Amino acid sequence: MSTETAPTADRVAAPPPAGWEEARSRVYAVGLAAALPAVARPLVDTDGSTLAEPLTTRTDLPAFPTSSVDGWAVRGDGPWRVVGRVLAGSTPAPLTEDDTTVEIATGAMVPEGATAVLRVEESTTVEGLVAGTPRETPEWRKPGEEAYSGEELLPVGTPVDPAVIGLAAACGHDTLRVRRAPRAALLVFGDELLTAGPPSAGRVRDALGPAVPAWLRRYGCQVRPSDVVGPVADTLPAHVAALRSALASADLVCTTGGTMNGPVDHLHPTLEALGADYVVNTVAVRPGFPMLLARLSGHDGRVRFVAGLPGNPQSAIVALVSLVAPLLAGLQARSMPVLPHATLTEAVPGRGDHTHLALVRLDRAAGTASPVRHVGSAMLRGLAGADGFAVIRPGTSGKTGDRVPIVPLPLLPGERAS
Repeated sequence: MSTETAPTADRVAAPPPAGWEEARSRVYAVGLAAALPAVARPLVDTDGSTLAEPLTTRTDLPAFPTSSVDGWAVRGDGPWRVVGRVLAGSTPAPLTEDDTTVEIATGAMVPEGATAVLRVEESTTVEGLVAGTPRETPEWRKPGEEAYSGEELLPVGTPVDPAVIGLAAACGHDTLRVRRAPRAALLVFGDELLTAGPPSAGRVRDALGPAVPAWLRRYGCQVRPSDVVGPVADTLPAHVAALRSALASADLVCTTGGTMNGPVDHLHPTLEALGADYVVNTVAVRPGFPMLLARLSGHDGRVRFVAGLPGNPQSAIVALVSLVAPLLAGLQARSMPVLPHATLTEAVPGRGDHTHLALVRLDRAAGTASPVRHVGSAMLRGLAGADGFAVIRPGTSGKTGDRVPIVPLPLLPGERAS
């Protein structure tokens, strides 16, 4: 990366903003092209990561016939003479004689030679002999009933959650090859920001410094406390130094504020100084249009990304769901996020030739989306009560009863939407 400082000449006019859907596709593609390397991790350390190779079984599932009930493994028509007992975790001797039985526990291996398993509650014992009528449906699980040895159960790109971890363990795996988690950092720009206490004397409280790292973690990123820096002084040298330092260890650096071209907006000249190229420079979406994503190649050949989030809090979150979410999906070699749909319970206005992302609360059982209040770009009250954003495409408005795409807010790693 270049270390030259930015020139002070007049800035070149910015290109027209990218369409919202085009921007999402573009950043996903560059993320996928720079997908993070695969690493082997113990199962307990894989929650929230992404499979880098298919999950296959190392054995049949189950590997041997197992009783699905407590009862008697019998041979012949009975009544049966008891010749032993089988508990889970042991290997039983074969049943070699007709009209013999062994007591068997749920999950225990069915002995070779058994013709049926009789439920204990449907049996009687008289003078040491067991009697009863086994059900027609076998009361054991057959080898390979769930999967055969070597069968592919989940493809590359599957997010790892507790259910996947359990399945991998059942298949006999101790480790999984997964994409390593993206490392992210945050630079907060703005001399007007306070980091403690209530707003006063023309200065406002920084709401993004505490919040953005939590959002990034929900997208599967690693963010350490030392990776959050700011407020960075409103000078070009301070911006260049802070961004260069963050890029040394991070795959993605998010910045807040400074995405316009005002007198103390230094992000664009900082990116120029570091030799970055724009993937997206402004997006035709409201709120949040002055968002950007830039790409840099380090001396080690590794690609890093800078996501410029607007300084207004809700606009910054719009930038996260619009650019950062698809980028991270690509970096983790996951599929492009598919947007669910919901039915609007109220009208939502359009925003002319821009896409409108409108905060909504979802009723997943009813499949509906209801607009929330307090949704100005500088407000967070509406966001705190919302589940995501309704997508109102350019040149349209959302009418009551319309089915519209929804951009959900991120869940915790491993958590499934209801």
